[in-house]
Amino acid sequence: MPVKINRRSKIYALIETSGRQFKVSPGQTITVDKITAAEGSPVELDKVLLISDEGKITSGRPFIEGAKVTATVVGAGVGKKVIIFKYKSKTRYRKKMGHRQLFTKITIKDIVTAGAGNQGEVIQDGA
Repeated sequence: MPVKINRRSKIYALIETSGRQFKVSPGQTITVDKITAAEGSPVELDKVLLISDEGKITSGRPFIEGAKVTATVVGAGVGKKVIIFKYKSKTRYRKKMGHRQLFTKITIKDIVTAGAGNQGEVIQDGA
């Protein structure tokens, strides 16, 4: 008799925040550009580009209306220093500057697909 393996639901989403795109799944911790939210407060990311739920892929044009990703702010910080050095030969021009990018760490709690079936386009159905 074959043994059935109870697999957890494999759901992930592609989201956009601060002009960058991230592939996220529940329980994952990601680093994004600074968000003005207190540590421990919930954050809703509503720019969802794509949702994959156990092989059923739903895509938005460009975003899926009604879909959102809920997350919790874990902390904030400053990235490693990047050195910018400008130099022009024969003119004694040298300029050294540094930059440290502010970031926020968030933990993904849930991917809400409410309304995703009505507004999104189903690309592939794995069933």
